Amino acid sequence: MNYAETLNYLYARLPMFHRVGAAAFKKDLTNTLALARHLGDPHTKFPSVHVGGTNGKGSVSHILAAICQAAGLKTGLYISPHYRDFRERIKVNGRYIPRKAVVEFVCSNRQKIEEVQPSFFELCVAMAFDHFARERVDVAVIEVGLGGRLDSTNIITPELSVITNISYDHMNLLGDTLTLIAGEKAGIIKPGIPVVIGETHPESAPVFLEKARSTGSEIIFADQHVRATPVQESIQNRSIRTSYLVSRDEKTWINDLEMEAGGPFQEKNLATALLAWEKMKMIFPEIDEYALRKGLENLKQLTRFMGRWEIIRNSPTVLCDSAHNEAGIALAFDRINNWPHRKLHIVTGFVNDKPAGKVLSLFPKNASYYFAKANIPRGLDARDLARQAAGLGLAGRAYSSVKNALKAAVKKAGPDDLVVVIGSIFVVAEVIPGPRMT
Repeated sequence: MNYAETLNYLYARLPMFHRVGAAAFKKDLTNTLALARHLGDPHTKFPSVHVGGTNGKGSVSHILAAICQAAGLKTGLYISPHYRDFRERIKVNGRYIPRKAVVEFVCSNRQKIEEVQPSFFELCVAMAFDHFARERVDVAVIEVGLGGRLDSTNIITPELSVITNISYDHMNLLGDTLTLIAGEKAGIIKPGIPVVIGETHPESAPVFLEKARSTGSEIIFADQHVRATPVQESIQNRSIRTSYLVSRDEKTWINDLEMEAGGPFQEKNLATALLAWEKMKMIFPEIDEYALRKGLENLKQLTRFMGRWEIIRNSPTVLCDSAHNEAGIALAFDRINNWPHRKLHIVTGFVNDKPAGKVLSLFPKNASYYFAKANIPRGLDARDLARQAAGLGLAGRAYSSVKNALKAAVKKAGPDDLVVVIGSIFVVAEVIPGPRMT
């Protein structure tokens, strides 16, 4: 098989969560462990950091990977889902896994794949761990896919666990209370392994504290100690940079810390990442303050970080963001409402297995709406979305594709207007710049 045929095989044969939803979620680690044993347990052959949570886990994973790379460590990074290129999921020092390596992995293990019948995600995890072991990475940053306890990535024993925060998302799979969701996320806390928690919440904190007590794991809550205050946000050639003043226990810790990213989420993500960085320094002394600064200043260049608070066009400004649940959307619109603009245009779409009403209720009513269905089977029909939105006072039209919706928004917008693409990572994926989707 060539690369295109290999991808077609993976997409057609293996259930893929972002396409079909819950049917692709396997509630145990049996398949992943079987694949790992077949491959010689590659996940045991490199140190790792495990990053979970509802929002921000992708950003924190990229931040930690960038710092490690800036220190000269050969760094693996596993993330999901991908925006445009399947190989975004598996990177070493910011370089996508080669197409040849994807083909060879599938071809050489095809008999085992057909015997085990893994999900798409389970196979991706196995491929990533195998690639990192073959590349002899110094450290790998592993982002949890969904939940934690039963997530395929949870076969690792990391040097550090990180849980960014807890919010309502994937409730049909993880539970309909924050306590239940936290219980699933807490599953990545391992015996004797320290854990950094990003945010303290009255419903989730007791769950994490009890889990850490039972596993004998040191636990620290970032928001109880660290505050990253944005001092200045600048935009140059559509690139957003933010300077932060970082305090710890109400005393200045790090001055003028610049990050090649922006948005209301990064303040909390940065605080979480900084405490994780401090813990990681005990294992990797190379990741000193110089590596911290260099990594953050070159975040996108080092890791190909994308899709979060990203400007893709000027006059009118087109801003894309992957916020898709209640907590993320609320934060996003707090900042968007204060962004200088004459009129607001919103291109949005959702998946069909999550209730859209609660999230839509957080959208501003004084905007023009352009509803679209992401080009995946789970995409919510644009006309259905438009009807739900109209019931909440959000006026707009349904379009045949995300690209057509954005084209209409840009055409209607004036040069001083703001166009925002938001609602689902799969909507953003169709319009951000990059190579063709694979």
